Amino acid sequence: MIHNAIIISLLISVLLVTGCQEQVEAPKTEVLEDSIRVDPLPEFKEELSNILELASVQSILSYIEENDSQTLADLIELNEIEAPPFKEELRAMAFREKLAEAGVDSVWIDEAGNVFSLRYGNSEKTVALAAHLDTVFPEGTDVKVKQRGDTLFAPGIVDNARGLAIILAVLRAMDQYDVETSSNILFIGNVGEEGIGDLRGVKHIFRDGGPQIDSFIAFDGNIIDIISRGLGSHRYRVTYQGSGGHSWGAFGLANPHHALGAAIRTFAVKADDYTKSGLKTSYNVGRIGGGTSVNSIPFESWMEVDMRSVSPENLNEIDTIFQRAVREGLEEQNKLLRYGQPLTVEVAMIGNRPSGSNSNESPLVQRALAVADKMGKRTILRTGSTDANIPISLGIPAVTIGEGVNGGGYHSLEEFFITKDGYKSVQETFLLLIVEAGINNPSTSTR
Repeated sequence: MIHNAIIISLLISVLLVTGCQEQVEAPKTEVLEDSIRVDPLPEFKEELSNILELASVQSILSYIEENDSQTLADLIELNEIEAPPFKEELRAMAFREKLAEAGVDSVWIDEAGNVFSLRYGNSEKTVALAAHLDTVFPEGTDVKVKQRGDTLFAPGIVDNARGLAIILAVLRAMDQYDVETSSNILFIGNVGEEGIGDLRGVKHIFRDGGPQIDSFIAFDGNIIDIISRGLGSHRYRVTYQGSGGHSWGAFGLANPHHALGAAIRTFAVKADDYTKSGLKTSYNVGRIGGGTSVNSIPFESWMEVDMRSVSPENLNEIDTIFQRAVREGLEEQNKLLRYGQPLTVEVAMIGNRPSGSNSNESPLVQRALAVADKMGKRTILRTGSTDANIPISLGIPAVTIGEGVNGGGYHSLEEFFITKDGYKSVQETFLLLIVEAGINNPSTSTR
């Protein structure tokens, strides 16, 4: 019996070792909250290593570091041009002029306000590198850049003037060394990424009849890791309306605030129950308003609601729960009506960002991981709400990368960018772009 037990133990050990050996080539993963740690596959690490052996690529990486002062000058200049929501025109024009000076085959602005520049390759494939022009800050915000030591302070300095400056730096480096790529490269400064802009710029770009884009890389300064999954969201403004009147003299009229409160209560209870299991899905009543005084029945009551999920199905299901709660709030209050006209409700969608995800093994995702690994950064794939949502939802490979830990205070008046080693983000962006687009230049190996 002991002899048999030893044999069985050895067999189990062999099977375990064999199983481990069979999984050596698979990407190692570690699931984290809203993210996953993934080791790049060996073939993509090797692909990047081959690119890095080109003398021209090494020269470009050095050029990027040596010319970081120009990148910082572009960053400051562009940041000090206001680009509030829906008013990005002045920054767009300045960016267009800088693109033209940096060396591209053509430059234009489309009807939505997106800025494009095209650098031709030797195939029909097109890779896009994009950064959004807009900020969250309203018109009149002081966007003057202040420097203290190695840190630049200004609203929007990282999110996303930094992305625009990096595109210019990459383009200048490629022009300086006359880099030839297999794919066409479309450099984009797009409008409407922030808030109620609702990704309007990239929605227009990826419309039917829009420019051909086969893979999409976005640079958004406040991103720390790699965004490979689009966090979908539905946003609504709900408005209950009634006659309104004096709280004593008109008592008995239906009250919009009471309907709103009932809707919020019903939605919160049912949404809480729904989101306790399954893929992470969130809900939030972010703003409420209405009414004229404490002793007046309001004629209007409104709220703004945000719901998010990486799953399109979950997002649609919690949306259904929300819509039902809004109707129930209306019906409940109208049942209490003693006289006068019943309440009405208007539900207006103010934001719709689609969900979606890339495969962890897709070439673009793996290349982003390989570059991050080579640059000494964390190889973490994360879910986020960025310009990449749109192409991801359409099945087009897309990722969003960012500045990492060199910035902070995003969306605040104290937003800052640490300039030390800032050139590394330019190098990372260049490497990802060139490995995705393919480089054709003959060059002597550095080995």
